[in-house]
Amino acid sequence: MIKYRLACKGCEMQFDSWFASSSEYEKLKKRKFLICHNCNSTKVEKTLMAPQLINTKLKSEIKFDTAKYKKIKKTIKSYQKFIKNNFEFVGDNFAHEARSIHYNNKKKSKGIYGSASNQDIKELKEEGIDTQVVPWIEEKDN
Repeated sequence: MIKYRLACKGCEMQFDSWFASSSEYEKLKKRKFLICHNCNSTKVEKTLMAPQLINTKLKSEIKFDTAKYKKIKKTIKSYQKFIKNNFEFVGDNFAHEARSIHYNNKKKSKGIYGSASNQDIKELKEEGIDTQVVPWIEEKDN
């Protein structure tokens, strides 16, 4: 496996991507399968990168990051538990339900949670409907 820093010539965004080998990168580039996830341009090129050498200092930093990640994950899980116990799940109908509660003064409802697109959230905020985005960790059955 090899990791390259890629840059889009269309929007100048930079991002990292993993490849099976340098020849695999070349095959994907030739077939125009490398696409910028920001602007969908196929003008994606490798940039200069410094190699990452593993040493004992780096290993201790990785352990620290793992502990930090576990702590953050635990905090998010506790938020999720609180939300599930205190709010009503409305699934993909979040934007519709939020508008329904906001515009119908007689309708009293406990808070809701669900999923909405970024565009829906933007429109809700423009309408003066208070929404919050909460990171969500899905449980895996494996």
